[in-house]
Amino acid sequence: MKTSKTLILLLGLALSSQSLSAQQNDRIHGKIMLSEQAPVKNALLRLVNTSYQAKTNNLGEYYFENVPPGEYTLQVVLNDIELMREPIHIQKDISEIPAIYAPLNNNVIEGITVYAFSRNKFLDKDSISVSKMPLKNLENPQAFTSINQQIMKEQLTYDISEVLKNVPGMVKMQGSPGRGSGDGSFYYSLRGFPTKVSMVDGVPATTNGEIDPADIERLEVIKGPAGTLYGGAVTSFGGLINSVTKKPKDYFGGEASYLMGSYNLNRVTADVYGPITDSRNMLFRLNAAYQYQNGFRDSEFRKSFFVAPTVSYQVNDRLKFNLGAQIYNYEGTNTPIIFLPRTRPYFAHNPDELGFDWKKSYSNNDMTLKAPSINVKAEANYKISDKWSSQTLLSRNFRKTEGLYQYQFIRGNESDTILERNVQWQNSEASSTSIQQNFNGEFNIGKVKNKVLIGLDYLNQSINNNHSPIVVFDKIDGRNPSGPVGGSVTGIYGNISRDLALKRINGAIQDAIDVKKNALVRNTSSANLYGAYISNVTYITDRLITLLSLRLDHYQSEGQLNMNTNIRAGEFKQTALSPKVGIVYQIIKDQLSAYGNYMNGFSYTPPVIQQLADYSGDMKPQMANQWEVGIKGNLLRNKVNFTVGYYDILVDNIQRGIGVFQDGKEYNIVVQDGTQRSKGIEIETIMNPVQGLNIMAGYTYNHSRFEKADADVEGRRPESAGPANVFNSWISYILPISGLQGLGVGFGVNHVGKQITGNKVKTGQFAFPAYTLVNASISLEKERYRLGFKMNNLGNVQYFAGQGVVVAQMPRNFVAEVSFKF
Repeated sequence: MKTSKTLILLLGLALSSQSLSAQQNDRIHGKIMLSEQAPVKNALLRLVNTSYQAKTNNLGEYYFENVPPGEYTLQVVLNDIELMREPIHIQKDISEIPAIYAPLNNNVIEGITVYAFSRNKFLDKDSISVSKMPLKNLENPQAFTSINQQIMKEQLTYDISEVLKNVPGMVKMQGSPGRGSGDGSFYYSLRGFPTKVSMVDGVPATTNGEIDPADIERLEVIKGPAGTLYGGAVTSFGGLINSVTKKPKDYFGGEASYLMGSYNLNRVTADVYGPITDSRNMLFRLNAAYQYQNGFRDSEFRKSFFVAPTVSYQVNDRLKFNLGAQIYNYEGTNTPIIFLPRTRPYFAHNPDELGFDWKKSYSNNDMTLKAPSINVKAEANYKISDKWSSQTLLSRNFRKTEGLYQYQFIRGNESDTILERNVQWQNSEASSTSIQQNFNGEFNIGKVKNKVLIGLDYLNQSINNNHSPIVVFDKIDGRNPSGPVGGSVTGIYGNISRDLALKRINGAIQDAIDVKKNALVRNTSSANLYGAYISNVTYITDRLITLLSLRLDHYQSEGQLNMNTNIRAGEFKQTALSPKVGIVYQIIKDQLSAYGNYMNGFSYTPPVIQQLADYSGDMKPQMANQWEVGIKGNLLRNKVNFTVGYYDILVDNIQRGIGVFQDGKEYNIVVQDGTQRSKGIEIETIMNPVQGLNIMAGYTYNHSRFEKADADVEGRRPESAGPANVFNSWISYILPISGLQGLGVGFGVNHVGKQITGNKVKTGQFAFPAYTLVNASISLEKERYRLGFKMNNLGNVQYFAGQGVVVAQMPRNFVAEVSFKF
């Protein structure tokens, strides 16, 4: 009886399954085409308001499984851009849907992959975050560069510094990953001033180490002082670098890749995204990366782990929440930085004359720093009406440094050969909290259209230091590191390790305790910044556009508390007013525009202690004012894009020292009447002249000098200005070879002119010679996988970076990649 019941149940299930199957078509298929010969490849297809999705293949074909008969709307998406929507009717027992043709007049097609080629795939110029409002590039009276995912993938980049070589005029100055006290980061020259990656998705996100590119969608470099919209705490007078992260997608997919390369490079990355709910109102994305690499020096390595989860929730058609984090764990040896003399003339005036072995690290692999960091950002977007929207941002950043840091100073008064090795135990924690509220709106005054941005922001920055003193470890001969001890040489190159360094540090601490002195560097500091800004764009005509912006910014420093003495010093308050004016005239509507701007940036200046009571120690903010004119073009239906500009930046309120005589005695007084001028030209072009050929190139010239400053530097080029001449290029070509679709080659040249890294009257000049780097790549990209190989620095050129220091850079190296898409 039990067996009979079981058979009846199984028979019933089988019949019901067949009945259900009869109500659905097992598989339906169709094609998406531009014409009879031109399929739309790799497009994402969705049946709107259902969970059904598919992708087109190289023939434009698609397949849906088990879709019930009925009326549906088919959405076609290419590269996350909606191409079209088409109503379709799925009938019982009919498996083929008639071919659907995308509209040929769709402007979106010009920027996306259709024929397995991308039209101007390096072009990514329309950004909301640059001006914090929806402005097209040709409407924006400001120059900026955007480096997108396409470039990063083609160049097999795993290092932000390599990505930024594609920005006209940008050159790495120096990097001290992990170093505490708030300056452990990578700095780059831009328009004659140092800058760093300091913002993520438009909010402050300072790091004390490197930045992993795994979750970067694009890097935006905003040129010139940008204090009006972004404040003065995390921006530079030359501009700012904003990292735009990858966002969740409403369909499932991802990519996993492995990179290997020179000096034991091993890097594994994963990118997974998709909907959490069937309604696709909750989405996720997860990026992760692990990397290990030795350096080209004898004792050098770095390893890191990075993970970036993000979730978005579309509550309704008006309200959307985003929550994301970037968690980075880093450990590595110190970059071997050699500090030039600062108080006497140089004997050597370039790296060759120093005669050092640049493959020496002067350290040991067990002398490492750990530098974990975390960024968390929450965002709420609310559509108030058809014309007004609200954006609320809350971000939190935390970073820590712990471990040994090492310095190399050139010492002695008879030559530049003696290197004094110094060691320090560093232990610091820093954090920042940012709150930002933006309102974007549109309104008309009569028939004149206006776009307006109204914003408020708050930023708190704090740092706690608990370091050992910097302790002299030994002195070695830089030209003969393993030479004998004697004279000025007190140590042997290889006799350094973590244990020996800690022993020397602990001895110095005990010596200080024995004489009742403070043995440790222990302090804490904090500051609050409050800002309010407004920006209005007026479309006087459909071609003439003006921009007016103003920021009121208030800085409140709590000074620094010496935790050894419990004495706080350096509290101050300052307020800055930062205007911005711009004008654009479209000579050819939506193709060619002339622009001009006046932009302002500022930097708060702490008070000083004066030797005479007649002179106040209170300072004013430094101010940078820029005038810029230029031309932007986007011609031949996105095939030729360019920006040509001339800028002139004047910085005033720079501190300088003067001598004041009183009662027959000279006193050193700090005044704030110094000025620095930086001016130059910038040329950038992104082209797609023929199918499959993409070109990105740029050239910049910068003239920078102190016009009024301390006598030691007046009239000279600042050491932080970087090189005067910089050229960059990258050419990519997809070979039209039958049977080898997706095979591409790339070739790039970066030329950097002479850089003066030491430039004072008392020292003379120390310069890095000009150099040219040649890079080349080959890749094969298919629908489900990608293979790539790249050689960097093909000529094995020896080149250097630094500001008042000397740091040798990477020689010839290779990178190979295999990645799988799903």
